[in-house]
Amino acid sequence: MAPQRRAATKAAEGNGAAERRNRSSTKKDRAPWEVQRLWQRPWLRTAGLGAGVVLTALLLWSSLGAEDGVSEVLARRGEVVAGRFIEVPCSEDYDSHRRFEGCTPRKCGRGVTDVVITREEAEQIRSIAEKGLSLGGSDGGASILDLHSGALSVGKHFVNLYRYFGDKIQNIFSEEDFQLYRTEARTAHDEYWHAHVDKVTYGSFDYTSLLYLSDYLEDFGGGRFVFMEEGANKTVEPRAGRVSFFTSGSENLHRVEKVHWGTRYAITIAFSCNPDHGIEDPAFP
Repeated sequence: MAPQRRAATKAAEGNGAAERRNRSSTKKDRAPWEVQRLWQRPWLRTAGLGAGVVLTALLLWSSLGAEDGVSEVLARRGEVVAGRFIEVPCSEDYDSHRRFEGCTPRKCGRGVTDVVITREEAEQIRSIAEKGLSLGGSDGGASILDLHSGALSVGKHFVNLYRYFGDKIQNIFSEEDFQLYRTEARTAHDEYWHAHVDKVTYGSFDYTSLLYLSDYLEDFGGGRFVFMEEGANKTVEPRAGRVSFFTSGSENLHRVEKVHWGTRYAITIAFSCNPDHGIEDPAFP
């Protein structure tokens, strides 16, 4: 999990907003097939055999230039969305992979909800990202922390968090942190601003979701999530505690705007119908 520098709804440059902007720029019906838990908490039980949670921390990027020509906002930062789902025709991407009846998408689309976890719970998860990313950080692109594998980006390279810091890691994370974080998911998005298809990049992905831990235009500028559609892109404005989810095929080509200022935190949670891609929960060293 990691702090990401991407944009949230930028409030008027009052005292609070100015302070936040000048702060640290350091770089997280039932889910498909009961194969994987999200966090092992009563408020977040979900299924899907794990293709991956990655907590990505994205560096501050200067200008983006022209935006994506967004013509429709699916979810604004200032609104609380109980549940919103838009169905789109499924692509043929799933046909070239093994199908699992009752799990492989037959109905495709994209959705948003703000009622899976509370903003307070999102803040708890964000604190784990802040602790972990304080130990490293990328020279560019994205900074990544994965508590499952221990992978932490430091400069242009990765180290194993547990081997590199040894016993000191217990002074950074607590068992409670690991209980909050545990899940069966794993992936790595690097240059987040390029349009891509998850199922093409990672064949095991069938469903993708993101949990936002910071607010657009308040904690960061830019960094909206954009579904790419010819002549009519759709966007989701991040909000702490908001979950965006979608089927992983070409029907949901997407990208994230470059972050102009501040830090954008998000967790990527991917689900696979194939049990061969399951991974175990991380354990406290």
